[in-house]
Amino acid sequence: MNIVITGASKGIGKAIAEKFAANGYSLFLCARNERELADTSNNISQKFPGVHVDYKTCDVSKKTELKEFAQWVLSKSDAVNILVNNAGSFVPGHVHEEEDGVIEFLMETNLYSAYYLTKYLLSPMMDRKSGHIFNICSIAALKAYKHGGSYSITKYAMAGLSANLRDEMKKYGVKVTAVFPGAAYTASWDSSGVDPDRIMTADDIAEMIFAAASLSPQACVEEIVIRPQLGDL
Repeated sequence: MNIVITGASKGIGKAIAEKFAANGYSLFLCARNERELADTSNNISQKFPGVHVDYKTCDVSKKTELKEFAQWVLSKSDAVNILVNNAGSFVPGHVHEEEDGVIEFLMETNLYSAYYLTKYLLSPMMDRKSGHIFNICSIAALKAYKHGGSYSITKYAMAGLSANLRDEMKKYGVKVTAVFPGAAYTASWDSSGVDPDRIMTADDIAEMIFAAASLSPQACVEEIVIRPQLGDL
């Protein structure tokens, strides 16, 4: 069984990679930072020596790099079982005062990357009538989000992509799950002053995704909404 994960060098992507590696999946990982990606891949290989881990740097906001990554994955394996569109960027702001170009950058990174990578990897899933796509959205896709601006807009769009793709893929046996996480503690929170015990762990998200991926072929979790026990920050 193979899984492709974008934005896999740290945070939620890394936690997902480790969870599936622990359960024997072969990993195909990408991220922008080569050193961080190599470190993560090597650490997983050392922790789970029987698991195949392969990686390639990719800036998912660039369509040419994304296509090269997809071609690389298919050259290594034509049986992608699970795709996790996790890569994304957060730029806080407000629509009325954001700099020009912010929404374009976030659309390319947060939405177009998932749209195109899914298209590039989907045909073999449709031919086999099996596969599972997870799109990492955000609670910012469920309601107006403080300082959300264009980030929230792109996550709403990601939820729309997931809903439409889910409907299209039913007859092909391909599952689509939209994941809406609240705050989960990763390295990006280190200097925030937020108590790690106040919010979720990245492992919490990975556990839910693995559980949804482990159901019978006739069951599909369409949406996962997961928040800190004490609510959103």
